[in-house]
Amino acid sequence: MPSPADRNAPCRTSSARGQRVHSLLTVALMLGVLATLAEPAAGAAESITIVSSLPLTGSSAAQCQTMVNGITMAVEQAGGAAGGFTIVYKSFDDASPEAASWDPKVEATNADNAIADPDVMAYIGTYNSGAAKISMPKLNLASLVMISPANTASGLTKPGLGEKNEPQVYRPSGKVTYFRVVPADDMQGLAGARWALAMGVTSAYVLNDREVYGIGVAASFRDHAKALGITILGFDGIDGKAANYRSTVSRMRNLHPDLVYFGGITQNNGGQIAKDMVNGGLKAKLMVPDGCYEKAFIDAAGEHTLDGRCFVTFGGLPPDQLTGKGKLFVDAYRARFGAEPEAYAAYAYEAANVVLAAIRRVHAKDRAAICAAVAATRDYDGALGHWSFDANGDTSLTTFSGIGVADDRFVFLAALTAPSP
Repeated sequence: MPSPADRNAPCRTSSARGQRVHSLLTVALMLGVLATLAEPAAGAAESITIVSSLPLTGSSAAQCQTMVNGITMAVEQAGGAAGGFTIVYKSFDDASPEAASWDPKVEATNADNAIADPDVMAYIGTYNSGAAKISMPKLNLASLVMISPANTASGLTKPGLGEKNEPQVYRPSGKVTYFRVVPADDMQGLAGARWALAMGVTSAYVLNDREVYGIGVAASFRDHAKALGITILGFDGIDGKAANYRSTVSRMRNLHPDLVYFGGITQNNGGQIAKDMVNGGLKAKLMVPDGCYEKAFIDAAGEHTLDGRCFVTFGGLPPDQLTGKGKLFVDAYRARFGAEPEAYAAYAYEAANVVLAAIRRVHAKDRAAICAAVAATRDYDGALGHWSFDANGDTSLTTFSGIGVADDRFVFLAALTAPSP
């Protein structure tokens, strides 16, 4: 990963040396502000391990590496300790070269390995909602708390908003052990539909990538858009590995939609859909959810393909819009890694800090007790603002961002509030 500029450059003058010392002191103070309740690692008799399971192979790697960096920062700012224990962080990759994305077998193995290690007290992940469905019941039976920085599929936590056996199927112990710090897709679909209406959209064609997350967010957008009076011209699942979508684009073009909504992830050809829309002469706007909110999506679509025509919804605020402790995190991240955090870095950082706070309160190496402490998180004051977990493990945060694309860069356009429907 990039290092801060001139880290190894010699000091040529006393003035330059003074500036360097001032810069280091500034960074140290910034980190100190964030490291509230930090405990020195020295003297900790035992260790507690926190693991993350995120796709670090394939096009999600860049986004997820910034999430790993966020977790690393949280542990570093805590002094590498909490509750009288040394904190060890291990990063698991839940993707495979064959899939070039998250892999069900790898995710299952990660969960099994975490459960088998008696030092592991928390599991941060997953990035993909489909992956969460695999590990959630396993970790639940082991009383091992799981906090996702990025899962948004509604059925993972909310009764009646997914398959008929959700979310009970993920809670075989009968207890809630899964939590997430990002709002779910029932609200994301509503925010997107309201935004589309505000843009003057009167008709839309809805696509999905046939995965848990994609189907859920696409259906949510469809249902809310229809309730708002937007005509839904079609609702189709696509093959996320197809070479192109020319026939689909041709079919949509004949119906003249104002907007095409793609519920899915970058890795299931979100960029190719955008490319084929442009090449096929379909002038409709394109709206995508947070699963495409990564630089890899812009790269996959091609130079300037998305400029001025693509709109993205994201649960929360992007890094450059965060304030208070969120801004302190972003500034410290830049100083620590010499690079910009991607969208979900702050969410991974928040998840790690929630775990550390729970360990401090419990002051014991006890999976069930740490899980209960996480569940009791209320009015948490963190990088994402003030929020709480509800009885299902969902965050109380409801703010979404409306993001556009200009000059092949994501640009913040508006804050979108989507209260529970």
